Amino acid sequence: MNGVKHSLTKLAGLGTTGLAFTWSVAAYAGLSVGVAGPMTGEYASAGEQFREGAVQAVKDINAAGGILGQKVDLVVGDDVCDPKQAVSVANSFVNKKVAFVDGHWCSSSTLPASDVYNDAQIPQVTVSTNPTITERGIKGVFRITGRDDQQGKVAGDYIASKFHGKKVAVVDDKTAYGGGLADEIAKELAAKQFPVALRQSITAGEKDYSGLVSKLKANGVQVLAYGGYYQEVALILRQAAQAGLNITIVGGDTLTNNELVSAAGPEISKVIFTFPPDPRKSAAAAKVVAALRAQKIEPEGYMLYSYAAIQVFADAAKRANSTDYAAIVKQLHGGSFNTVVGQVDFDAKGDLKSPGYVVYRWNGNNYDYVK
Repeated sequence: MNGVKHSLTKLAGLGTTGLAFTWSVAAYAGLSVGVAGPMTGEYASAGEQFREGAVQAVKDINAAGGILGQKVDLVVGDDVCDPKQAVSVANSFVNKKVAFVDGHWCSSSTLPASDVYNDAQIPQVTVSTNPTITERGIKGVFRITGRDDQQGKVAGDYIASKFHGKKVAVVDDKTAYGGGLADEIAKELAAKQFPVALRQSITAGEKDYSGLVSKLKANGVQVLAYGGYYQEVALILRQAAQAGLNITIVGGDTLTNNELVSAAGPEISKVIFTFPPDPRKSAAAAKVVAALRAQKIEPEGYMLYSYAAIQVFADAAKRANSTDYAAIVKQLHGGSFNTVVGQVDFDAKGDLKSPGYVVYRWNGNNYDYVK
């Protein structure tokens, strides 16, 4: 994504695979909060969105006096979207005594890491969409976006209504996120009695999807409903174009990433995806959006959701006059919070009470609502 990266002070070494990768943005002897996501690796641009939102939130909170008189120290954890690395990051956060976690990004990271936070009694707000995250009875995990069973329904409805008579394939990347989303889209298509020409899984991270493209072409597929991340979408689109296959891809919330534009090239106009209503268009976010753009950072994708997660924690701490786990969890379950992404209310499971998904299409370097 475009934007100026913050200069970060590294407090811990990069280590080797399996060791937590964390660093601190500030050197305050105050209250520590963590932000976790793929800061390096294949999905680093998504992690950058997440980190930039958290950095700006901490900057604004500290400028306003901090939380309960304490300056906030942001600790960044790099999980590379790997479950084992996510557990290492979570344990490092526990050792650093963070009071709150903003993250993780990938569902496959959030699922195991949330068990660590639950054991350590650290509240967590995530954007991960796999329904299982909030179905396990963990009181301290909250989701500031919707779930795959919600966006899968929206995507399935859109395909059924807009691509009547077209041949559709449903494909996933075998991840907790991608498999869950694809299953939900397929379920909604079945409910609409819309036939699926091909149901397939691929392996994320590969460089050659010509086998998939050949199957799509042989089955006359014109629309690919995809559960997975943006890197594979770009490859599939380019390789389909090379094979003379003209397909539209309908995916989920991870396709907001601007890196997809450069990776997909002119094929980007064939990408449609579901995501919550764009918070950049909201008056509640105007001041933060302006501050980020002044730094040449475009607050696309998850950036404002990461900001809002820390915003919710700060508000809950002030209402409780405490950063104690039980006090924070009680406030988050019972309160209503005004944030840069709108009003946030969590239900008993930790999900948003009023989640919403809309449909977008990429047009050049920008995405906007489908007309």
